[in-house]
Amino acid sequence: MTLTPEPIAITGMTLSNALGGSCNEVRNALAGRESRLRPSPIEVPFETAVGAIDSDLPSLDGQLRPWSTRLTRIAAQLVGNLDAELGALRGRWRPDRIAVILGTSTAGAETTEAAFRHFLATDRLPADYDLWRQHTYGAVLHVMRELTGARGPGWVVSTACTSSAKPLATAQRLIGAGLIDAAIVGGIDTLCAMTLCGFNALGALSSKPCRPFSRARDGISIGEGGALLLLERGGEPIAWLEAVGESSDAYHISAPHPKGLGAQLAMQRALERARCGPADVDHINAHGTGTPLNDSAEANAISELFGEEVPVVSTKGYTGHTLGAAGATEAVLASFALTDGWIPASQGAEPVDDKIAINIATERISGKFRRVLSNSFAFGGNNVSVLLRAV
Repeated sequence: MTLTPEPIAITGMTLSNALGGSCNEVRNALAGRESRLRPSPIEVPFETAVGAIDSDLPSLDGQLRPWSTRLTRIAAQLVGNLDAELGALRGRWRPDRIAVILGTSTAGAETTEAAFRHFLATDRLPADYDLWRQHTYGAVLHVMRELTGARGPGWVVSTACTSSAKPLATAQRLIGAGLIDAAIVGGIDTLCAMTLCGFNALGALSSKPCRPFSRARDGISIGEGGALLLLERGGEPIAWLEAVGESSDAYHISAPHPKGLGAQLAMQRALERARCGPADVDHINAHGTGTPLNDSAEANAISELFGEEVPVVSTKGYTGHTLGAAGATEAVLASFALTDGWIPASQGAEPVDDKIAINIATERISGKFRRVLSNSFAFGGNNVSVLLRAV
């Protein structure tokens, strides 16, 4: 039996990444087709391009000062962007009925790497370094709960590149079950040497800005950033979270099924749960990492289900792959089609791989978009497809 969840109102959203520190800044950069992939500011023994945040991040003061890291400062920036929306949300619901569900893959690795470099140089850790407050997944959850005042259920998901897409499905289930009335969902990841070296060791990292779906693609570019969405039982929606499809094909620890079977199943489940069909989707924000295997597998899955009509874009050519933040980030980016009536060109895609039989948008497309899908796929065959609908 296919469950048919009730659509959930999205009453606020924000993001921060290499394109800017707010929705407006990111939207303007996309409209100007401005990729912000640059040489890595982190010293590594190879060349690569990354999407680094260069906007000013707020400081954490008072009782939260010991929790201050780059990760939690991005969290503070995101919360500050939603000050009015969060105030309205708190006015509608009791604190214990507001959940916080976040995704991350790196957590505080960037801070721990800096602490370890200090240890190697001085034979001691920095005086202000605290493993519990600065490294663990629970650290950013604590900061987010304190900054927002939410006191409902709270946890952090870490499923690699689907980490911040999973919370949307969880929140929809919790609201549908009557356990909460609202949720603050999203994810944050920061650049660190661990992920750069890890993906390089896999042979998956490009030395240049990534080129998803291009004939010349040769790997990913890592990015950093964060995104938050406010989900509510009621309120005035700016868009609807209609359904989330999930699957786990477990084909391989780091490679997708060549035919994209798990990806196809996740998209199909999202459609079934929303009681709609492929013809009802007007745009797909693809996972589109820029590796030969991933893009081919995802294209196969999209082609099998949607054919060659629906316009497909990967925004990773602008921001880089933000890993644990990618699911929420790209759900917000996909929602711009619903609220603004246009989708950006898929940066770096030209010349499109002629073996890819889907409609890769190489120019900006304007129009009326009713529904959009945002895909996120992860190590181990973990797949999530988020279906959003216009108001």
